[in-house]
Amino acid sequence: MKKIVTMLLLVLYVSCLAHAQAAPQESAAVQQMQGWLAAFNSGNRDALLHFLEKSRPSSVPQIDQEMDFRSRTGGFEFKKMEESTPTKATAIVKERDSDQFARMVVEVEAEPPHLITKFGLQAIPTPTEFASPRLSEADAIAGLRAMLDKATAADQFSGAALVAHDGKAVFAQAYGMADREKRIPNKLDTQFRIGSMNKMFTAVAILQLAQAGKLQLTDTLNKFLPDYANKELASKVTIHHLLTHTGGTGDFFGPEFDAHRPELKTLNDYVKLYEKRGLEFEPASKWEYSNYGFLLLGVVVEKVSGQSYYDYVREHVFKPAGMNSTDSLPENEAVAGRSVGYMKENTNSAWTPNTDTLPFRGTSAGGGYSTVGDFLRFANALESHKLLDAEHTKLLITGKVDTPRGSQYAYGFMAEQSGMHCFGHGGGAPGMNGDLRICPESGYVIAVLANMDPPAAQHAADFVGNRLPVAAGR
Repeated sequence: MKKIVTMLLLVLYVSCLAHAQAAPQESAAVQQMQGWLAAFNSGNRDALLHFLEKSRPSSVPQIDQEMDFRSRTGGFEFKKMEESTPTKATAIVKERDSDQFARMVVEVEAEPPHLITKFGLQAIPTPTEFASPRLSEADAIAGLRAMLDKATAADQFSGAALVAHDGKAVFAQAYGMADREKRIPNKLDTQFRIGSMNKMFTAVAILQLAQAGKLQLTDTLNKFLPDYANKELASKVTIHHLLTHTGGTGDFFGPEFDAHRPELKTLNDYVKLYEKRGLEFEPASKWEYSNYGFLLLGVVVEKVSGQSYYDYVREHVFKPAGMNSTDSLPENEAVAGRSVGYMKENTNSAWTPNTDTLPFRGTSAGGGYSTVGDFLRFANALESHKLLDAEHTKLLITGKVDTPRGSQYAYGFMAEQSGMHCFGHGGGAPGMNGDLRICPESGYVIAVLANMDPPAAQHAADFVGNRLPVAAGR
């Protein structure tokens, strides 16, 4: 009996050894990727710190930022390995707390201990093979309601959400507090700061002036600003470049903005501060998001129309669309229904008002305020050609240039082609987040606004946008 047992154990050992030898050995890059995912997903600071000290020491000083990132994403679910070599691994991963996918790249040194030399996570559109199943309208709305209830209970959402079909709301609900100190709840007519969503209004204004024959999209900036300090920039950058973020005009946020924030009261104040800067790249050579480019478009609106930017959009965009709760009044002017924006320094800090981060007033690049109802009115006005004729509406919303996230940028609008074709724009800054999606083939409009840090509104818009029926019974 002993001999039989010994023989069986020996056979079992040899079998296991053969299997182990046959099993492919994970590369060092894959092992480091798996190690980071395990430590990051644990949510344990000590575990992540231990991994970074051992495998990615250059990132140890950013441990708190990584833990904040963990809180915002919930960790990542591994979906698919795209590339695996001894020193490089590329995989598709998905945020656990949202529908956001990302491409993860890890490169390591060839020799032990195989320290990580490059680490990256780039947001990507949902791969077709991992797309959420399309649901009925009722089930998609029920899922959105449950998602927002859960997020609000966890203090991860505060704002308002609206879904409309064929111009009429099929879901509209407000959540959380407009003013935490005064215990004022958010309502559907609460006004939320909208960040870069203003760019849509600016683009409509420019296309209206083009439709009226008052400017050409091929016109260069110096036609409207002949005294602009940097002559090379003004002579090379066209209206088309500014509308598509391909002009190389850069941003205005940063140390200079922080130092001069209270002084920047008009669009021309921004121009005076930044007009001596040169091009960041040759126009049309690449796509790079430019708030300053859209600030310049606002100045063009003023020069061509003879009105202030604010008066022009009130008269020619907001009024014909019926957007009575949308504007960009200065922050020192009381707006009765405007919510307080709340931000967090990190996941462990308390929510605090974003007052000290706000510009004097919104600009043509962003910073105004609106309601979910007004965004539905804006969408309806665009689709019914109250703002632009059919030709210029198509020109406005048709994608012109690819962006790093896999979508296309039109004129002040993102054009999303994957899944359900939609166009719109988001906005985000400390204490504010918003997203508008207009989906003409299915007839849906999604508007979500939040008075808290990104990506609160974006996550909700993603969730329902990924699940609503594409054809909606048409």
